[in-house]
Amino acid sequence: MAIKEIFDAVLALDEAQTADIVQAELDHGTDVMTILNEGLIAAMDEVGKRYSQGVFFVPEMLMAAQAMKRGVAVLHPHLVGAKARPKGTIVIGTVKGDQHDIGKNLVAMMLECAGFKVIDLGVDADAGKFLRAARKGNADIVAMSALLTTTMSAMGATISKLKREGSNPKTMVGGAPVTQAFADKIGADGYSPDAPGAVTVARRLVAK
Repeated sequence: MAIKEIFDAVLALDEAQTADIVQAELDHGTDVMTILNEGLIAAMDEVGKRYSQGVFFVPEMLMAAQAMKRGVAVLHPHLVGAKARPKGTIVIGTVKGDQHDIGKNLVAMMLECAGFKVIDLGVDADAGKFLRAARKGNADIVAMSALLTTTMSAMGATISKLKREGSNPKTMVGGAPVTQAFADKIGADGYSPDAPGAVTVARRLVAK
């Protein structure tokens, strides 16, 4: 067995095989963090690249993420012992007045697969809910999604409240009607049109 086989199993969208190979590597004595970073997280980075290239689509991303999560579930008891630290904490939610969550859920899943701790507020989250969750979770990033043009203004309101209340997490926005120009206008620190891009932006923001 080798780390490459874990990588390949995730890209093959095979949950059972991913879990089996991760267990075999553990039994073989392979370092837990090596399995996580070089096998599972690296595979999801490749999934993101293939999505950007038009080779993978949303269903493949979801299936790969599920395979990755099965592998992480096998690792979990050992990760505690290895003192694995999340790459950062992200509060994510669909903004006030918007009930759409498919895109938000995909972004949350990809962020988790990239090693972030994700606090998901669900849909119809107002500015106060984002603020309270960010403070309670000591969040590095607050990420907001909107699918309706009528709810986009809630993103600006949330960013304004975070700044007004002295909360200083970085902010990310996304969703079908959202653009880089809009993100700049409301003072968001990051924007991405898709889930793999959101991972790239989040990594950049926590590195600042």
